[in-house]
Amino acid sequence: MTTDPEQTVVPEEHAELRRSIDVGLAQVDGRLALLTQRDERSSKDLDELSARVAALERNRWPLPALAVLAALGALVVAIWQAAGR
Repeated sequence: MTTDPEQTVVPEEHAELRRSIDVGLAQVDGRLALLTQRDERSSKDLDELSARVAALERNRWPLPALAVLAALGALVVAIWQAAGR
């Protein structure tokens, strides 16, 4: 009975393919973990930025109030100049 040389190569090739697949899957798992971490960090940064924008919007002066203050200032200056002359 003779042993076919191709029969001994097949299990070795299967083992090599299995190792290649295992390495590839480990790399994909690592990349997915990194992407998940980046997504969580981006989501956290977005939430923090939204909170900061909301705080800035609450604390800003509305434009009509600024216009009224500027008009009152101009009126005071006009009256002061008219009274001075």
